[in-house]
Amino acid sequence: MSGLVHIVDDDESFRTAMERRLKQAGYQVEVYPSAQDLLDRLPDGSESSCILLDVRIPGLSGPQLQERLGELGSTLPIVFLTGYADVQTTVRVIKAGAEDFLVKPVTSEDLFAAVERALARQRAARGQRDKLDMVRARLARLTPREREVFERVIRGNTNKQVGKTLGATERTIKAHRQRVMEKLQVQTLAELVSLGERAGILGDISDFRPAN
Repeated sequence: MSGLVHIVDDDESFRTAMERRLKQAGYQVEVYPSAQDLLDRLPDGSESSCILLDVRIPGLSGPQLQERLGELGSTLPIVFLTGYADVQTTVRVIKAGAEDFLVKPVTSEDLFAAVERALARQRAARGQRDKLDMVRARLARLTPREREVFERVIRGNTNKQVGKTLGATERTIKAHRQRVMEKLQVQTLAELVSLGERAGILGDISDFRPAN
């Protein structure tokens, strides 16, 4: 097992016990006695990591810290821990995006399973962000005219229709389109449309309709 686990809990004995268990399982661990301590050393999420967060801690509560982290743009998955489970809090934090909600005392099996799910989700999200960054970098290589051609083509316009709109010959548009595909490193129209969707230029693949 690998990954970094941030433990936020005001109970020193519990923090120590959790830290020991996780380290023995092969995880790296950072501990924080309060929400503010975590905020003061805010993890950047550059490595595979998650947060184990107690619900009831002095100062900012666990759910309040979850909200604050969301405002700061943190994407680290959170596994909540509590000795006093209640349905209202559970529903609240899960709806806000928590990975899991564990009741103390938690077994090693349940703990490791929740941590692994959280780390897997973080790795997947990071992979998606990396892909999106790559797509945006490729799009940035396009000239303004190539960008215009790209946006019209992925919405179903033919070369002739794009040329008419932009005041260019069909042959010129075909040349632009070829350069667009080369710069974006795609081979087919379907790949081009998919790339436009991933970049947020098309809201959904179902938006793809031939122009009139």
